[in-house]
Amino acid sequence: MGFFSRFSPVRAYRDLRLFLSHRRPHELGFLVLAMAITGFFVYAFANDSSIEPVYRRDIVYFEQWTLDRTDEQIRAQQKIDEPIRQKALAEQKKADDERRAAFRRLDKKLEGWGL
Repeated sequence: MGFFSRFSPVRAYRDLRLFLSHRRPHELGFLVLAMAITGFFVYAFANDSSIEPVYRRDIVYFEQWTLDRTDEQIRAQQKIDEPIRQKALAEQKKADDERRAAFRRLDKKLEGWGL
């Protein structure tokens, strides 16, 4: 425990004052500038990482089917459900294409910069 007894906030403050009193004014300016830049990046990363995702309710309803359904009933229900399924697939494909196009534009910009 003798190791931790040597640490004191008062002594640390005095040591910092002594250190800073021997610095030239331009060194203190660069110290403040370096601390401000570092603080900005820490703040930017902390602020950027706290974006909450958009909440969308995605409730899937299903029907209870009896075990004695005929194949004709199953096919009839599939014909009813097929346009809904195709619409959902088309929307998903459109969103994927838009995302892919955005990444292509970004890739072309980065290639233009030589990256």
